[in-house]
Amino acid sequence: MSTTTTKVMERPTSEELLSDCESGISGPNSTAAEATKTERRSPVECGELTTVGEEERIHQIIREKLLAGGALSASIEAVRANAFSSMTKKAKLQAFEIFAKAAEKESGCCSGANVRYAWFGASIDDIATVLSQGFLPCMIKKDGIHGHGIYLSPDHFPLESVKSAVGDENGVRHILLCRVILGKTEVVPPGSGQWLPSSGDFHSGVDDSVSPTNYIVWSTNMNTHILPLYLISFRLHSSPGGEERIGGGLGYRKPTSPWIPFTALLSALAKCLPPRTMRLIADMYRDHRERKISRRELIERMREVAGDELLAAIIKAHRTKPHHHHHPYHRRNNISEGQMQLGMLIRSKQESEQPSSSSSSSPFSLHTPY
Repeated sequence: MSTTTTKVMERPTSEELLSDCESGISGPNSTAAEATKTERRSPVECGELTTVGEEERIHQIIREKLLAGGALSASIEAVRANAFSSMTKKAKLQAFEIFAKAAEKESGCCSGANVRYAWFGASIDDIATVLSQGFLPCMIKKDGIHGHGIYLSPDHFPLESVKSAVGDENGVRHILLCRVILGKTEVVPPGSGQWLPSSGDFHSGVDDSVSPTNYIVWSTNMNTHILPLYLISFRLHSSPGGEERIGGGLGYRKPTSPWIPFTALLSALAKCLPPRTMRLIADMYRDHRERKISRRELIERMREVAGDELLAAIIKAHRTKPHHHHHPYHRRNNISEGQMQLGMLIRSKQESEQPSSSSSSSPFSLHTPY
């Protein structure tokens, strides 16, 4: 996508959607629904949505991007476009264009406004609220690895947002494809407690400057720099055992020992390890997600850097800690793909202490989508 400002007053063309993947970039427990309405709403009933036909090129491109690489096993139920027909929605469109032009001027001629397509996944109630009212403070990810903000996934890497999408009683999930003004981005290191740009030179954050998997939009910009364009309703396919599949068919299993989400693990490690060590761990994790190293290699390297005692202590502490911000999968009491189990760590440690050629077997269960 060109780094210059993109017009948003009309539905984006299929060429614009295709271009994004080819360029780089330089309270507690309550949900939004509890804060705004007592009854659960369907996102389909909120906002001004028009159905995009399966024969339309936009529908086909969105389908291809969401299911890219075969990592997500799902079927698209419907694609709906935000019509922006009311005066309020038209005003939001105009405001988005104004802020895009402002970001372009502030960023300079080289980087431009840096307007991108990105996915946003959340609970059914939160998606409905975003479409009808906008983003609320309770939607800010306060336990994110890379600071506190609204997390979105690049259009070519939807899995992180898909994992945040919660299915309804019929198993249908909803995710938003948005237009996002990134402007001049800065890398937010793992374990950061950042809430705002580090200086006036930056507009948003990323987890990696070359190949980002997370865009972080700060709370001050969440309703001016994010424009929901499409609501995609989809249903995950099930494995033979009846488990929904995300990320190459990896499903969930019930926990048999204390566990911790990988995001929480990184945040905890950042409090105990120096920045240089955390950068090494972040590089390892990125290499694994990019399939440069296997899961076993990632685990072994993490053990070498952080040590078994620290990892085990963090997992135990996480178990006894009261949690107010639950990931959707936590509510189902299942182990999802970004979590680590203590039992596997202990068993593997015992195996590694045995004088055997198999001592390099997996030290703990670290499930990641790549």
